[in-house]
Amino acid sequence: MSLTIPSPTAAATPSAEPRTYQVRTFGCQMNVHDSERMAGLLEEAGYVAAEGEVADVVVFNTCAVRENADNKLYGNLGQLRQVKEANPGMQIAVGGCLAQKDRETIVKKAPWVDAVFGTHNVGALPALLNRARHNNEAQLEILESLDVFPSTLPTKRDSVYAGWVSISVGCNNTCTFCIVPSLRGKEKDRRPGEILAEIQALVDDGAVEVTLLGQNVNSYGVEFGDRQAFSKLLRACGEIEGLERVRFTSPHPAAFTDDVIDAMAETHNAMPQLHMPLQSGSDKVLKDMRRSYRSSKFLGILDKVRERIPHAAITTDIIVGFPGETEEDFQATLDVVEKSRFASAFTFQYSKRPGTPAADLPEQLPKAVVQERYERLTVLQDRIAAEENAKQLGRKVEVLVTAQSGRKAGETHRLSGRSKDQRLVHFSVPAGAGTPRPGDFVTVTITEAAAFHLVADPATAEDYLLRRSRAGDAWDRSQADSCGVPAAGSASGKTGVALGMPALPVRRA
Repeated sequence: MSLTIPSPTAAATPSAEPRTYQVRTFGCQMNVHDSERMAGLLEEAGYVAAEGEVADVVVFNTCAVRENADNKLYGNLGQLRQVKEANPGMQIAVGGCLAQKDRETIVKKAPWVDAVFGTHNVGALPALLNRARHNNEAQLEILESLDVFPSTLPTKRDSVYAGWVSISVGCNNTCTFCIVPSLRGKEKDRRPGEILAEIQALVDDGAVEVTLLGQNVNSYGVEFGDRQAFSKLLRACGEIEGLERVRFTSPHPAAFTDDVIDAMAETHNAMPQLHMPLQSGSDKVLKDMRRSYRSSKFLGILDKVRERIPHAAITTDIIVGFPGETEEDFQATLDVVEKSRFASAFTFQYSKRPGTPAADLPEQLPKAVVQERYERLTVLQDRIAAEENAKQLGRKVEVLVTAQSGRKAGETHRLSGRSKDQRLVHFSVPAGAGTPRPGDFVTVTITEAAAFHLVADPATAEDYLLRRSRAGDAWDRSQADSCGVPAAGSASGKTGVALGMPALPVRRA
């Protein structure tokens, strides 16, 4: 589907200066991955990243999983209307899942938008912007099937020390609450050689961690008929020299098999962390959701993982207030959460999405009931998270230092990073010890625990071990290239650059 819609915005006279861009990302890790491709495409086309000033091009990469995604997009577009009016020649583009869903509705609601593109044609972004500017007309192009696999597109990665690597796109499941299959399409798998080549290229550039991405990573291989393709891929990652940490998200409990658990346990760089979506602890609700597993199978998977990987941190997704959920159903969810001992959880209130089977189910629950159950669930999960984190007190952990710091970093002077099990650790550098760069590793002893983070305050330099890494060197090079800060081998003098690292937030309302 390709439509051209008149735009009220006058075309700007081309400037001699490079046009600047900003990509704003909403939603899941797959969207973060796609945004890196959008940035790469724009830079290949001659755009440069905006630094503080109003960008010439603002791209929204949208999510459609929850109702507030719509509100967030149109609210942001409304805020930019006056900015655009004050800056002739500015362009606004909307891509991602909400663009795939809403299509021409976006231009009708926000006629100041210049380009709309979907999940299947990310590579069209520069051409659509050029056409919109040349023709003085908004460009809408939505394809119904994948044009080019996003991972083959140019990339500007958010992080030099860690990266997302997509192994598949789309999903073959039919969960009644989920709109993703209709927006991302059926599962398409990349060949293992292509994936491993991308990982090797990342490592060659200095990365020490990768996160394998897919809507359902453990169904990887369905296209080429290998049921153990994902476990084989994990083991192959273990053969890549210099790759220190491998993670993946997200698996599906129904297809999660023992060979994957074995590969996690036996592959030296597979991290002791697993994100396993529960969604509900009620077998009745799971059936209504068309989740083809039951609570006993889910708990059995966790038991097997912990038997092979005793210190594994397990995280999850939970939906509260699915249509028809009774108090008894909700109590079953609380019971499974208590037994599961999740390190953290994404907890969501059910959001009715037009076009999904669940939107037409009877017994849609009142908002007040959903809110009250949601609050009970988060209180329970926060308690469990605090208890599980308390077990980390006194443990020595190796932390991969990140570019982000905690909210109170200015007061505490602590740096931040992620342990092997993906827990967030804020740590201080003792007097006389070396300061790590993002991408370096420190080994510290946990001295304080809260529900959502750990703290390590070494008393002496002997309690603190710094290991400089290729990734830290790559960080220095990236900073020197972008803003002339110290070159490789020295401590970074720049702290305000927010380069991301694959991470799972604790929970979201």
